[in-house]
Amino acid sequence: MLIFSISIICNYVNVLIYIDRNSSIYINLFTIKIKYKYINKCKRFKNVWEDFPDTLSNGNHQFKSDGHFKPYCAKGCSNNFEKINAGCLYLFDEFFKNSSAFNSVAKNNTNIVGYIMIWLSYMLRLITNESDQSINFFYSTYIKGGEKYRNHIAGVSEYNSYVELIGKKHDLTNVDMNKNIISKLYEEFKILCNMYNEINKQNPDCTKCSEDANKFVDEYQKLFNGNNVEGSLYRQVLCTLSNDYDNFKNKYNESQCSKSSSLPTIEKTKIPLKCSENNYGQIFEVSSSSSSIASRLFIVLSIFAAITIF
Repeated sequence: MLIFSISIICNYVNVLIYIDRNSSIYINLFTIKIKYKYINKCKRFKNVWEDFPDTLSNGNHQFKSDGHFKPYCAKGCSNNFEKINAGCLYLFDEFFKNSSAFNSVAKNNTNIVGYIMIWLSYMLRLITNESDQSINFFYSTYIKGGEKYRNHIAGVSEYNSYVELIGKKHDLTNVDMNKNIISKLYEEFKILCNMYNEINKQNPDCTKCSEDANKFVDEYQKLFNGNNVEGSLYRQVLCTLSNDYDNFKNKYNESQCSKSSSLPTIEKTKIPLKCSENNYGQIFEVSSSSSSIASRLFIVLSIFAAITIF
């Protein structure tokens, strides 16, 4: 006789399977834990937006709150570059500080670097230094010349440091990424994050999600039509935005918003051809619905039902 015990504790589904034969043999086969909690990676960016606004005050960047950034302000963050550097390091540490963050937060998805680079480029292009080369100055001074970007990422073999992670994924000094394109990609990313943050609420505003989705798709198609999508960073960010929007639609359709108006779809012709070839994965993980959890359990139980027990 098979006896199944299923419980949900601390966002895990615990499955205990026992086998009792002739009331004399008792075997505890295994315990399975399936994590199903929704992980919203936009939370890290939201922390930055709330405490470090992406607008200038009297020509300078200002912290509203430096709680997240103090550990990265060794020199007091007295100028714009030091403030931006603190925000950038905070984001990298949140996603890639060590193997634990790499696996549990970033989910080994280095495409998040693209979003960090878009944020960084946008913040830098709001200011100018003496040679009007803010991005090049920041890259050479803080990234290539900064110790924290060169530190070894503990427990990760694929990338030795943040410098290597950035270098392998993106060309921060790409001259083709002009200020106008950076701004548009950045705004698309913010719209996407706003949608994720909204749909993750207990009672999401479905109308707002729908309005933002329409705006997102409309702007995405303008971006695709108006620019050369073969550029490395540009194509990568477009691919990631497209994939993460599709993932958001799945979340939307599994929520109470499914009874509201359907969301627009990005036309296949508006998706860079090399997306699938380069395997640009989704950055945002959608919470498993009760049906998907049941499906996983069904697979497990089916396997054991097929085993002949002597």
